[in-house]
Amino acid sequence: MITITATQLDTAIDSVFWPFVRIGSCFMVAPVFGAVSVPAQLRIVLAGAIALLIAPLIAQPPGVSALSAAGALITVQQVIIGVALGFCLQILFAAISLGGQLIANGMGLSLAFNLDPLQGAATPALGQLYTVLATLIFLLLHGELALIRVLVQGFRTLPIGTTGLGAKGIWTVVTWGSMLFSGALAVALPGVTALLVANLAFGVVSRAAPSMNLFAVGLPISLVFGLVVIIAGLPALESGFTRLLAETLILLQHLSGA
Repeated sequence: MITITATQLDTAIDSVFWPFVRIGSCFMVAPVFGAVSVPAQLRIVLAGAIALLIAPLIAQPPGVSALSAAGALITVQQVIIGVALGFCLQILFAAISLGGQLIANGMGLSLAFNLDPLQGAATPALGQLYTVLATLIFLLLHGELALIRVLVQGFRTLPIGTTGLGAKGIWTVVTWGSMLFSGALAVALPGVTALLVANLAFGVVSRAAPSMNLFAVGLPISLVFGLVVIIAGLPALESGFTRLLAETLILLQHLSGA
């Protein structure tokens, strides 16, 4: 007859609980996994399944129970680590959406709002289009598997304990927020430059023919020209997102201690 003591049961629960907390916290914030359209039950089941698979490979803090004060501190640290990893990846998608909004402002689509399926909030239609395209590229490149790989490897390089990310890791996450603007500018710069040239041409035409109704003529032309710029800039969007995704995954590995 197999007998299981209370100590063995607590150890088995702790070996699954803390990996589940870190992975689940990341999935609640990370793009695709944390989308409004993805049920919370699915994220919990997925995080629990991954935690069960990797639990035998993870070193646990000796003599620490999840119900103790030290265990509560470890739980808080795992939540911070998971949220930080998911948040850094979320900034990447926010930068792509912001780049689309910058282009929309130049072509007269700044007032065209729609519901973002990833965030559940109203965003400009062009920003939503860029977000959907970035999500498809992310899935095509198996970015979700890369995120899971970073999470699993992070338990070796950043083991479960009370230290967590530390002040240096938190400051790295804070400084990564600047990528929201630099990434958006890198994505939108070609389109914004082309639309700026078109607007300058409209200014020259308005000076040459003051009687022309520039709003009635310029808005349709800006819209059509903007659509042409968007279509022509799709390869640049793909390459730019791929580069930013590679930089983000390197940052996630750095945060995980790799």
